[in-house]
This record gives sequence, structure tokens and C-alpha cells, in this order.
Amino acid sequence: MPVTAQPHQSRRRRRTGVLLAAATVVTAGALAAAALPASANADANRHGHGHGHGHGHGQSRYQDVQLLSFNDLHGNLEPPAGSSGRVTEVQPDGTTKTIDAGGVEYLATHLREARKGNRYSVTAAGGDMVGASPLLSGLFHDEPAIEALNQLDLDVTSVGNHEFDEGAKELARLQKGGCHPTEGCYTDKRFKGADFPYLAANVLDEKTRKPILKPYWVWKKNGVKVGFIGVTLEGTPNIVSAEGVKGLSFKDEVETINKYAKELQRQGVKSIVALIHEGGFPASTSYNYDCDAPGAGDGVSGPIVDIAKNITPQVDALVTGHTHNAYVCTIPDPAGKPRMVTSAASFGRLYTDTTLTYDRRTGDIARTSVKSANHVVTRDVPKAPDMTRLIDKWGTLAAPIGNRAVGHISADVSRDGTESPLGDLIADAQLAYGRTQDPETDLALMNPGGIRAPLTYAASGAEGDGVVTYAEGFTVQPFANTVNLKDYTGAQLVQVLKEQVSGPNEAAPKILQVSSGLTYTLDLTKTGADRVVADSVRLNGAPLDPSATYRVASNSFLAGGGDGFPTLNQGANELVGADDLAALEQYLTANSSATDPIEPPAADRITVVR
Repeated sequence: MPVTAQPHQSRRRRRTGVLLAAATVVTAGALAAAALPASANADANRHGHGHGHGHGHGQSRYQDVQLLSFNDLHGNLEPPAGSSGRVTEVQPDGTTKTIDAGGVEYLATHLREARKGNRYSVTAAGGDMVGASPLLSGLFHDEPAIEALNQLDLDVTSVGNHEFDEGAKELARLQKGGCHPTEGCYTDKRFKGADFPYLAANVLDEKTRKPILKPYWVWKKNGVKVGFIGVTLEGTPNIVSAEGVKGLSFKDEVETINKYAKELQRQGVKSIVALIHEGGFPASTSYNYDCDAPGAGDGVSGPIVDIAKNITPQVDALVTGHTHNAYVCTIPDPAGKPRMVTSAASFGRLYTDTTLTYDRRTGDIARTSVKSANHVVTRDVPKAPDMTRLIDKWGTLAAPIGNRAVGHISADVSRDGTESPLGDLIADAQLAYGRTQDPETDLALMNPGGIRAPLTYAASGAEGDGVVTYAEGFTVQPFANTVNLKDYTGAQLVQVLKEQVSGPNEAAPKILQVSSGLTYTLDLTKTGADRVVADSVRLNGAPLDPSATYRVASNSFLAGGGDGFPTLNQGANELVGADDLAALEQYLTANSSATDPIEPPAADRITVVR
């Protein structure tokens, strides 16, 4: 999903050792089955503790290293709103409950508490730390998010696809520092950049054929060495704007990780963790679901499964992301041995605590003793004061823009479901905007991945219940895409609908949100393109004419064929319009007031057969 800078408004010391660290158990996740060899336990017990924390002359053979990890923060410094700020927890009796979660003030407290008593601790992330961010960070090109990550003592992260939303040069600025090239410095201090390395092993400069950032990084403490290799998904060019990845090539995740695992081994680094911005789909939405039931990795599907099964056994654990799901699984490596694969949902709602038992004699991880669990970033702990100060600083700068009221709603407008009320609302807004540019505009299409948060009725600040602020609208649509108009035949439109559930979208369908007047049936009991019942497609009650021309509004990302919709790139007579957030703002302002708020659409345009 592309993010581009809005022209009219903006959007540490590198550690080689580690901070104190380790785990406050909130709930148990999956863990590997076998124990250390008896000789290893005996060696540890001679020093008076399990997996010894000894040092100096009395060092034990085995040393526990705590790996704290999270992924897909997306600049969410404040607690996310609505369903984006909750997680589901399965209870011992099989029932579930939801828990409010997230916010860096709480994430900092949880991580710092987890590190207490752990002399060997490293914190890593699985990409998408920035991009598609709420206004508090996005308005300032994610400098606030980088500052927050520095204060969280993040040691290393892979890049994700959203790190390329504003291009490789902007990513390099976030890494190295310096004020924004067009908007300058936002405060009286120069932006210092990330204290932690961004890893981009599979992202190459097309001219030099070399990684644009470091491919790997090695954490060291008292003779313990753990290497980290970072990659993003090979398909990144398909889900960000072409301008964001211009001049770059994205290589196969498995081949890249295996290549650098060999390089690290040659350097004497035998303990290796892969940070992979690609993920899976667990069979349950509960963060503490056992995805190793009935067997190792049986409860998770998606791209990460094949990736995990093919990465060299030299890699000891995989920290993943991208799908915004939570799981702790052991997926067999090419040798058939279980290997830990984790993901901590998104938006800072969870963190993962993994124990890697390091064998000082071999320099490798005792894989059979690796254990891991996801923990909720609950909001019932004290806020970290330094994070509160950071939020207040940037919030003061953002307030004049963000606090402006742009509309009123009568209830929460959710983004959940195959067709969502918020998806319909945005599509209607783009159709209305399109008709201001060309009265012949027939319909609008919106990609679900471009809807980043719900609109909530409860006030987020002092604006009052039901008031939609510019900041809340920005959080929903932060990409600064334009609303573009193109002509398509009826046959092409049916093909677009089929592309929702076929080709690259077959395994994980991307159901477009549609404007009022467009209806059809989606039969999920079928497979591939057959899921779209072609003769059910209607526009204002009439069947689509395959040879007729229809004028369609969509955001510039979709109009360019993004998200696996190549047919949308084939439209004719393109007219480039204004910012998509401006279209939403105009629609809310024109169609709602304090006394007559807009009601959530019924989300009844797509009939789903299951």
C-alpha cells in the first residue's frame, strides 16, 4: 500500500551489547518439546542454576538468551482505536474474551519489565515499523515512530514493504538521520535517525546488485554471538507504489536467508535468527491459540509455512510479520526438525518472549530447548513517562491539523468483515468525489488493505462522541493516494472481481469494497475465480453489459494494478484527482452534522455464500 508525502502538510548509539532483559509471563504459548541432554543439565547444575547465567571463570556451558520481538507497529504510538486496539484470548474452558491492548507507553513498560533479571537480552522486530501510520507519526514522515523505537531499545529490525512507501532514499534518511528534504526540520533539533540497524538482505540496488542496507547484524555479549538476517517479502513491488521501489529488485526470501546463513557460519556465527516480513494465517484469531495442534505447525497456513520448511537448518528461529496475525508455532525445517516461528500480531498489541539456549561449546542454539510465548501489551500497567513526553511533544505539533472536525457518525463504523461498513463508506465517498470531476462516473472500488483503522463513536480526545477529526480520518487513510477515474468495459469489471479471489489473491482473497449500486454474489464454497458468480453482477439493478464502458473511481494504487489487480491497470482515459483522504473528508462534511450524523452503511452489497 503506497504512502506518498502530502505536499501541503507533512505527514543511539548502535548497540553491540544488550540491555537488561526477560520475561513477565502473561500466558503460555507454544514451546518445543525436548529437554537438554542430561550432560548439559549436569553441567548447568554444577553452577547452581538451570540454563546458567554464569560468567567469567564460572561460566556454564549453556546460556539462556532472551529474544523479545514484535512486528508491524505501523507508527501506532497512541493506543489503537476500536478492534485495532484489541486482542482475543482463549480461556481454559475454551471460551474467548477480548482485551484492550497496545500503545507505546504500555509497550515500553511491558518490555522493560520483561527484561528485568535477564542479563542476556536482545530486542528485534519483523518489519513495517513505519508506514501507514496514524497522523501523530505519519504527519511527520514517521520521525516520531523512529524516536519511540529508539527509546524502546530496539536492537534490530528487518525492513517491511511499508518501509518503502516513500522510497529507498526516505528509508535511508530514517536510518541515518537528517531533516526531511522538502519539509525540513520539525523541531529545533536535527532528526538523528534510528539507533538500530534496518536489515534488507533481499532488497538490491538494480545498478550495484548489492543490498541497499545491511543484510545481517550480529549481537554479542560476553562471548555469546547471535546473528540476525533481515528480509521482506519478495512480492513487495506488488503491494507498494512503483515509485517507492523504483531502481530496486526484491529477491527470494529463502535463497537470500540461506546465502547469508552460510556467510555468518563462515564468520563463526552459528546461532542465527531470521527476521522475515512475511507471515501466515493461524486457524484461530486468539493470540494464544496452540497452532502446534494436532502436530507441529498444523494450525498455521500461508506463505511462511513453505518459507520455514525450506530455510536452512542453520537458522534457529524465525520472527515473522506482515499478515498482522499472532502465532507461536514449531514448523519443521528441511531436516524435519521443529523450529520456532513467531508473529506478534500488529500495532504493538503483543510482544513475543523467546528463550534461545546458547551452547558456549558449539556456539549454536540448543534448538530442542527453545521456548516462546506471545504476551499482551495490556493497558493496566503504568505508562512509561518518557513515551508520554514523546507523544505530548509530537501531539502538540500535530494538534492544529489533527483536531479539526470533519464529520459526525452515529455509531462505530467498522472495517471488519468481507464487506465492511467503512469500506462501503469510503467507496461511496470516492464515487461522490468522482462525480464532481466527471458526472458520468458509475462506481467506485476500494481495496481493504488501504483501510487502516475503524472510525469509532467514542471520542479520542476533547472533540466529543461521534465527532470525526482529521486525525481519525488520517489514521483510516494515511497513504495520500489520489482518487483516479478510468474507463473499463463490463467484461473487464467482471475480471477485476474475479481477480479478488484468483491469481496472487487466491490463497488470501482481497475483497474490494464497492460503492452503492454495485451488487453481486460471492460463493466461497467454490474455488478460484468461480467464487464470483458472474451473472449476479448488477449496477443499479441492471446486469453489466460486457461491451459497454463504465467510468470507475479508485485510488491511484489500485488504478495502477496494485494488490494483484492487473486489469485495473488497463483502464483508459485516466483522470487523476485529489487526495483520497480529502475525498473522505468532503463526503463526511457534506453528508453529516452534529444533529444529523451519518449512519454506518449496512454492508449488504455483496451476498456471501459460505
